[in-house]
Amino acid sequence: MVDIAAANEEATTVRKAPDAEAAAMAGALARAFFDDPVFTRVLRGDTRRMSVLRHGFELFLRRVWLAEGQTFTTAGVAGVAVWEPPGQWKHGVVEQLRLLPAMLAVFRRHSPRVLRALTALESGHPAEPAYAPHYYLPFLGVDPPWQGRGLGGALLAPVLKRCDREGVPAYLEASTARNRALYERHGFAVTEEFALARQAPPQWRMWREPGQGRIGDRQGGES
Repeated sequence: MVDIAAANEEATTVRKAPDAEAAAMAGALARAFFDDPVFTRVLRGDTRRMSVLRHGFELFLRRVWLAEGQTFTTAGVAGVAVWEPPGQWKHGVVEQLRLLPAMLAVFRRHSPRVLRALTALESGHPAEPAYAPHYYLPFLGVDPPWQGRGLGGALLAPVLKRCDREGVPAYLEASTARNRALYERHGFAVTEEFALARQAPPQWRMWREPGQGRIGDRQGGES
Protein backbone atom coordinates (compact mmCIF):
# COMPACT_ATOMS: atom_id res chain seq x y z
CA MET A 1 0.00 0.00 0.00
CA VAL A 2 1.37 3.39 -1.02
CA ASP A 3 1.63 5.92 1.81
CA ILE A 4 -0.74 8.88 1.91
CA ALA A 5 1.93 11.50 1.26
CA ALA A 6 2.98 9.77 -1.96
CA ALA A 7 -0.66 9.41 -3.01
CA ASN A 8 -1.33 13.09 -2.33
CA GLU A 9 1.63 14.00 -4.53
CA GLU A 10 0.50 11.63 -7.29
CA ALA A 11 -3.00 13.11 -7.20
CA THR A 12 -1.61 16.51 -8.16
CA THR A 13 -0.29 15.07 -11.45
CA VAL A 14 -3.62 14.11 -13.05
CA ARG A 15 -3.54 14.98 -16.75
CA LYS A 16 -4.92 13.90 -20.10
CA ALA A 17 -3.48 10.56 -21.11
CA PRO A 18 -1.01 10.42 -24.00
CA ASP A 19 -1.30 7.68 -26.62
CA ALA A 20 2.17 6.44 -25.70
CA GLU A 21 0.93 5.27 -22.29
CA ALA A 22 -1.84 3.01 -23.62
CA ALA A 23 -0.09 -0.21 -22.58
CA ALA A 24 0.72 1.08 -19.09
CA MET A 25 -2.84 2.31 -18.59
CA ALA A 26 -4.24 -1.02 -19.79
CA GLY A 27 -2.12 -2.76 -17.17
CA ALA A 28 -3.36 -0.47 -14.41
CA LEU A 29 -6.99 -1.01 -15.44
CA ALA A 30 -6.51 -4.78 -15.68
CA ARG A 31 -5.11 -4.94 -12.17
CA ALA A 32 -7.85 -2.66 -10.85
CA PHE A 33 -10.61 -4.82 -12.34
CA PHE A 34 -9.03 -8.24 -11.88
CA ASP A 35 -11.34 -9.11 -8.96
CA ASP A 36 -14.31 -7.08 -10.17
CA PRO A 37 -17.42 -9.30 -9.86
CA VAL A 38 -18.70 -8.48 -13.34
CA PHE A 39 -15.42 -9.24 -15.09
CA THR A 40 -14.91 -12.32 -12.95
CA ARG A 41 -18.25 -13.67 -14.17
CA VAL A 42 -17.80 -12.69 -17.82
CA LEU A 43 -14.28 -14.21 -17.95
CA ARG A 44 -15.04 -17.06 -15.57
CA GLY A 45 -12.75 -20.06 -15.48
CA ASP A 46 -9.98 -18.40 -17.47
CA THR A 47 -6.50 -18.70 -15.95
CA ARG A 48 -5.42 -15.99 -18.42
CA ARG A 49 -7.88 -13.42 -17.03
CA MET A 50 -5.21 -10.81 -16.34
CA SER A 51 -3.81 -11.09 -19.85
CA VAL A 52 -7.27 -10.97 -21.40
CA LEU A 53 -8.17 -7.87 -19.39
CA ARG A 54 -4.92 -6.13 -20.26
CA HIS A 55 -5.25 -6.79 -23.98
CA GLY A 56 -8.95 -5.89 -23.95
CA PHE A 57 -8.38 -2.56 -22.24
CA GLU A 58 -5.46 -1.77 -24.54
CA LEU A 59 -7.61 -2.51 -27.59
CA PHE A 60 -10.32 -0.07 -26.52
CA LEU A 61 -7.82 2.56 -25.40
CA ARG A 62 -6.02 2.53 -28.73
CA ARG A 63 -9.03 2.12 -31.00
CA VAL A 64 -11.71 4.15 -29.20
CA TRP A 65 -11.07 6.02 -25.97
CA LEU A 66 -7.79 7.85 -26.54
CA ALA A 67 -9.07 9.23 -29.84
CA GLU A 68 -11.98 10.81 -27.96
CA GLY A 69 -9.51 12.84 -25.91
CA GLN A 70 -11.12 12.43 -22.49
CA THR A 71 -8.97 9.77 -20.83
CA PHE A 72 -7.04 10.89 -17.74
CA THR A 73 -4.17 9.36 -15.78
CA THR A 74 -1.37 10.42 -13.43
CA ALA A 75 2.38 10.85 -13.88
CA GLY A 76 3.02 7.35 -12.57
CA VAL A 77 -0.05 5.82 -14.27
CA ALA A 78 -1.45 4.97 -10.84
CA GLY A 79 -4.99 5.06 -12.17
CA VAL A 80 -7.10 5.82 -15.22
CA ALA A 81 -10.43 7.56 -15.80
CA VAL A 82 -12.01 6.92 -19.20
CA TRP A 83 -14.70 9.39 -20.19
CA GLU A 84 -16.73 9.64 -23.39
CA PRO A 85 -18.01 13.11 -24.35
CA PRO A 86 -21.68 13.92 -24.89
CA GLY A 87 -23.04 12.22 -27.98
CA GLN A 88 -20.08 9.85 -28.39
CA TRP A 89 -20.95 6.98 -26.06
CA LYS A 90 -23.02 5.13 -28.68
CA HIS A 91 -20.83 3.44 -31.27
CA GLY A 92 -22.30 2.82 -34.68
CA VAL A 93 -22.57 -0.49 -36.50
CA VAL A 94 -19.62 0.26 -38.78
CA GLU A 95 -17.33 1.03 -35.84
CA GLN A 96 -18.47 -2.09 -34.02
CA LEU A 97 -17.79 -4.26 -37.07
CA ARG A 98 -14.30 -2.79 -37.38
CA LEU A 99 -13.59 -3.70 -33.76
CA LEU A 100 -15.13 -7.17 -33.90
CA PRO A 101 -12.17 -9.16 -35.33
CA ALA A 102 -9.79 -7.73 -32.73
CA MET A 103 -12.32 -8.35 -29.94
CA LEU A 104 -12.77 -11.96 -31.01
CA ALA A 105 -8.99 -12.41 -31.00
CA VAL A 106 -8.70 -11.01 -27.46
CA PHE A 107 -11.75 -12.52 -25.78
CA ARG A 108 -11.96 -15.82 -27.72
CA ARG A 109 -14.48 -18.15 -26.05
CA HIS A 110 -15.70 -15.32 -23.82
CA SER A 111 -16.69 -13.20 -26.83
CA PRO A 112 -20.44 -14.06 -26.75
CA ARG A 113 -20.68 -13.02 -23.07
CA VAL A 114 -18.63 -9.88 -23.67
CA LEU A 115 -20.80 -8.86 -26.61
CA ARG A 116 -24.01 -9.56 -24.67
CA ALA A 117 -22.71 -7.47 -21.76
CA LEU A 118 -21.86 -4.55 -24.03
CA THR A 119 -25.27 -4.76 -25.68
CA ALA A 120 -27.03 -4.83 -22.30
CA LEU A 121 -25.06 -1.82 -21.04
CA GLU A 122 -25.78 0.17 -24.18
CA SER A 123 -29.47 -0.71 -24.23
CA GLY A 124 -29.88 0.58 -20.67
CA HIS A 125 -27.85 3.75 -21.22
CA PRO A 126 -29.91 6.94 -20.73
CA ALA A 127 -30.64 8.24 -24.20
CA GLU A 128 -31.91 11.49 -25.64
CA PRO A 129 -34.43 13.04 -25.67
CA ALA A 130 -35.48 11.69 -22.28
CA TYR A 131 -32.04 12.51 -20.89
CA ALA A 132 -29.80 15.47 -21.57
CA PRO A 133 -26.48 15.10 -23.41
CA HIS A 134 -23.95 13.93 -20.83
CA TYR A 135 -20.43 12.72 -20.16
CA TYR A 136 -20.18 8.95 -19.73
CA LEU A 137 -17.62 7.22 -17.49
CA PRO A 138 -17.26 3.63 -18.74
CA PHE A 139 -14.22 2.95 -16.53
CA LEU A 140 -12.41 4.40 -13.54
CA GLY A 141 -9.65 2.20 -12.17
CA VAL A 142 -6.87 2.70 -9.63
CA ASP A 143 -3.96 0.29 -9.38
CA PRO A 144 -4.45 -1.75 -6.15
CA PRO A 145 -1.40 -0.41 -4.24
CA TRP A 146 -2.79 3.11 -4.68
CA GLN A 147 -6.38 2.36 -3.77
CA GLY A 148 -8.05 4.01 -0.78
CA ARG A 149 -5.81 7.05 -1.05
CA GLY A 150 -8.01 9.56 -2.88
CA LEU A 151 -6.83 9.00 -6.43
CA GLY A 152 -10.30 7.99 -7.62
CA GLY A 153 -11.66 11.40 -6.68
CA ALA A 154 -8.66 13.15 -8.20
CA LEU A 155 -9.13 11.31 -11.50
CA LEU A 156 -12.83 12.21 -11.58
CA ALA A 157 -12.24 15.88 -10.87
CA PRO A 158 -11.23 17.31 -14.28
CA VAL A 159 -14.40 16.23 -16.09
CA LEU A 160 -16.76 16.76 -13.14
CA LYS A 161 -15.45 20.31 -12.78
CA ARG A 162 -16.13 20.82 -16.48
CA CYS A 163 -19.62 19.38 -16.04
CA ASP A 164 -20.32 21.88 -13.27
CA ARG A 165 -18.84 24.76 -15.22
CA GLU A 166 -20.77 23.96 -18.41
CA GLY A 167 -23.97 22.65 -16.80
CA VAL A 168 -23.62 19.13 -18.23
CA PRO A 169 -24.74 15.93 -16.44
CA ALA A 170 -22.66 12.75 -16.12
CA TYR A 171 -23.53 9.05 -16.13
CA LEU A 172 -21.87 5.75 -15.18
CA GLU A 173 -22.49 2.17 -14.08
CA ALA A 174 -20.99 1.09 -10.73
CA SER A 175 -20.07 -2.58 -10.34
CA THR A 176 -19.44 -2.76 -6.58
CA ALA A 177 -20.95 -1.18 -3.47
CA ARG A 178 -17.59 0.40 -2.65
CA ASN A 179 -17.41 2.08 -6.05
CA ARG A 180 -21.01 3.21 -5.72
CA ALA A 181 -20.15 4.92 -2.43
CA LEU A 182 -17.23 6.74 -4.06
CA TYR A 183 -19.46 8.04 -6.82
CA GLU A 184 -22.16 9.07 -4.38
CA ARG A 185 -19.60 11.23 -2.57
CA HIS A 186 -19.02 13.00 -5.85
CA GLY A 187 -22.66 13.75 -6.53
CA PHE A 188 -23.89 10.70 -8.43
CA ALA A 189 -27.23 9.15 -7.45
CA VAL A 190 -28.45 5.65 -8.19
CA THR A 191 -31.22 5.56 -10.78
CA GLU A 192 -31.50 1.79 -11.14
CA GLU A 193 -30.08 -1.47 -9.84
CA PHE A 194 -29.66 -4.04 -12.59
CA ALA A 195 -27.77 -7.18 -13.62
CA LEU A 196 -26.36 -8.17 -16.98
CA ALA A 197 -27.95 -11.61 -16.75
CA ARG A 198 -29.81 -13.85 -14.35
CA GLN A 199 -27.62 -14.66 -11.34
CA ALA A 200 -25.13 -12.00 -12.43
CA PRO A 201 -23.83 -9.63 -9.73
CA PRO A 202 -25.75 -6.38 -9.20
CA GLN A 203 -24.70 -3.14 -10.80
CA TRP A 204 -26.02 0.39 -10.42
CA ARG A 205 -26.79 2.99 -13.04
CA MET A 206 -25.85 6.40 -11.64
CA TRP A 207 -26.63 9.92 -12.83
CA ARG A 208 -25.12 13.21 -11.72
CA GLU A 209 -26.65 16.61 -12.24
CA PRO A 210 -24.12 19.45 -12.51
CA GLY A 211 -23.27 21.19 -9.26
CA GLN A 212 -23.55 18.09 -7.08
CA GLY A 213 -20.92 16.49 -4.83
CA ARG A 214 -17.59 17.57 -3.46
CA ILE A 215 -15.26 17.84 -6.42
CA GLY A 216 -11.66 17.13 -5.58
CA ASP A 217 -12.24 15.68 -2.12
CA ARG A 218 -9.62 13.10 -1.23
CA GLN A 219 -11.74 10.28 0.12
CA GLY A 220 -12.26 6.89 -1.47
CA GLY A 221 -10.33 6.19 -4.55
CA GLU A 222 -10.68 3.25 -6.85
CA SER A 223 -12.79 1.78 -9.57
